[in-house]
Amino acid sequence: MKALRFYAPEDVRLEDQPEPSCGPDEVKIRVRNCSTCGTDVKIFHNGHQNLSPPRTIGHEIAGEIVEVGADVAATYGQDWHVGDRVQVIAAVPCGKCHECRKGWMAVCENQTSVGYQYEGGFAEYMVVPRQVLQVGGLNRVPENVGFDEASAAEPLACAINAQELLGIEPGDIVVVFGAGPIGCMHIRLARGVHQAGQVYLVDVNADRLAMSAEVAAPDEAIDASRTDVVERVKELTGGRGADVIITATAAKVAQEQAVAMAARNGRISFFGGLPKTDPVIQLDSNVVHYRQLHIHGANGSAPEHNRRALEYISTGQVPVKDLITNHVPLEDVLSAFDIVRSGRGIKVTVEP
Repeated sequence: MKALRFYAPEDVRLEDQPEPSCGPDEVKIRVRNCSTCGTDVKIFHNGHQNLSPPRTIGHEIAGEIVEVGADVAATYGQDWHVGDRVQVIAAVPCGKCHECRKGWMAVCENQTSVGYQYEGGFAEYMVVPRQVLQVGGLNRVPENVGFDEASAAEPLACAINAQELLGIEPGDIVVVFGAGPIGCMHIRLARGVHQAGQVYLVDVNADRLAMSAEVAAPDEAIDASRTDVVERVKELTGGRGADVIITATAAKVAQEQAVAMAARNGRISFFGGLPKTDPVIQLDSNVVHYRQLHIHGANGSAPEHNRRALEYISTGQVPVKDLITNHVPLEDVLSAFDIVRSGRGIKVTVEP
């Protein structure tokens, strides 16, 4: 079979690999869609400390079962059959540590990941390891959800985790930094599930902002390369500021502007991580103190968030179909990375 293998930074090869064998406590799937994200591009260029090469990468995965290990039903109490349509979690909690026992699986201290410690989805076939199955990380795809949409459930799950922490209330004014696919998902989640009021989208790339605004339809798209974002948000809110700000971009200035534009009792999600070589921002702690601000980190998702993502896609509360702008065959997988890197598309999915 064909698989995209990571050997070292900028040494990523599409090559022939033996079709994987399914163990008695595993499930084997034919990958139908594995979508791409900015993390894949970062891995291509820089690798990752948790990725052990050589490794098949790709972590936004949906497919159909082609083999079920003999012990799966008895071991996990899961009734899987050949032909079942499934989605696979990316972040794999251990299920046993203090955080997992508290229900905080998104911050499991022993977390592993598909495409990092386990073989990923940029391949014709993959084996879902026991570590995924034992935490309920293989999810049935609803009949009205396509494989391409199901592969977008993983990034949507990350947005669900972040917004769960923010306590968005009906009518809240929300600002989203970052006009990528995850920014679009944040807008739709805030509106479709939490009934937010006015929602504003911010980016420094005018073309990307226009493309995403066309589908995500924010109340206003703010070009931060031409506009003082903090002042504009204050103008739009009568000087009060935004109730919720989500920084879905790896930019220090966005985090600093988020604090500056927050209304009293505002909630801020530092959703996008900063480069490890330059992660320190300037923070006026008196603003946090006197406005009684709430600043949250957001790291990945838990299996439950993935299940909820599929439900929101299925019910139409958070549509994703129109966010998928490019369908690329596995043979051209590296061109998918180029599209993501250049920002020419919103969501790019690979189809083995």
